[in-house]
Amino acid sequence: MPLNDLLIRTAKPLEKAYKLSDQNGLFLLINPNGSKYWRLKYYFAGKEKLLALGVYPEVKLAEARDKRDQARKLLTENIDPVAAKRASKHAAIIASENAFETIAREWYQTLLPSWTASHAKKVMSRLEHDVFPWLGKQAIENITAPELLSVLRRIEQRGAIEPAHRILQNCSKIFRYAIATGRAQRDIAADLKGALKTYKNRHLPTIIDPKKIGKLLRAINDYQGYFITKCALKLAPLLFVRPGELRKAEWLEFNFETAEWRIPAEKMKMREMHIVPLAKQAIAILEELKPLTGNGKYLFPGIRYPNRPMSENTVNCALRRLGYTNDEITGHGFRSMASTLLNEQGWNRDAIERQLAHGERDKVRATYNFAEYLPERRKMMQHWGDYLEKLYNTSNTYS
Repeated sequence: MPLNDLLIRTAKPLEKAYKLSDQNGLFLLINPNGSKYWRLKYYFAGKEKLLALGVYPEVKLAEARDKRDQARKLLTENIDPVAAKRASKHAAIIASENAFETIAREWYQTLLPSWTASHAKKVMSRLEHDVFPWLGKQAIENITAPELLSVLRRIEQRGAIEPAHRILQNCSKIFRYAIATGRAQRDIAADLKGALKTYKNRHLPTIIDPKKIGKLLRAINDYQGYFITKCALKLAPLLFVRPGELRKAEWLEFNFETAEWRIPAEKMKMREMHIVPLAKQAIAILEELKPLTGNGKYLFPGIRYPNRPMSENTVNCALRRLGYTNDEITGHGFRSMASTLLNEQGWNRDAIERQLAHGERDKVRATYNFAEYLPERRKMMQHWGDYLEKLYNTSNTYS
């Protein structure tokens, strides 16, 4: 007698498991704990076999019968339903492992230790919002260049030209990672070179005219705000580190005897320890600041929360207070200022790049070269301190 929903729903568990039979080998197995499992009994190659078809009530009677009929159709084609189910499950696992999102997240985890938290967050956020919803579930080897371009065009249409290029670069790296791990044959992102709208690199504003630099330095010296902020302003052009590295500076990282500031790798964008030689002008500012904040952790603690570094906007806000607009100079602009003028003055370009802590092409070498060009960099940093002091003391133009 065929089963019906009422009979199935009201079937009670007994001390031992028992079956409620339907038709053509389909039955419901009722266990002592009350669980109800659909099973199909069939014969293949002369042997009795069982195929699991799901759990009631997630799988209703009608769905269980559909699954039974599909299995019986396989039997007419001399295919074992259990073997077919295993093959389908394996294929699903392989498809999941080869999905673009799966590989992208593997690639992300591989590089995560070498990235800053902010950069890592930006990379994953872009992928999650702009790529995964459309390409994430696809097998990476099946994605075509036109499909990827369609995703990038969607980003372009909202005016995000530079992010579209960044995402293309990341997708290219993901494809190359897939090639290296044996899950793709080629980087189809490379086919899109020249397909996106061009954009101009946005150069952060800075001041490179010596006379105007002198004027800026005098304005900083006359700053009437918080003394700790004034010290940060005065050190920014002398050290030309990234704003985040400056505001998070800790007293334990400074050695006055060797005149060095050693920034730990975890604070650096490229995740390698960085040495900043301290000119005598920088030492003088630090010695003036030390009685005020030297007993704490940070050189520049926050006003409201002394156990945290000052806000990331502090230096820029102070520059605005001095009358400099966002289009004239920013905290990051001191790096461009130093880079431009030191290059013009003939200093070794490699030494300048090393002092700016820009990315290294040779990652193995980068692990050991935090002290590269250090003697020359010491001379260069003292020259830079002397040069800025000279500009501060006169309104004439110096080269």
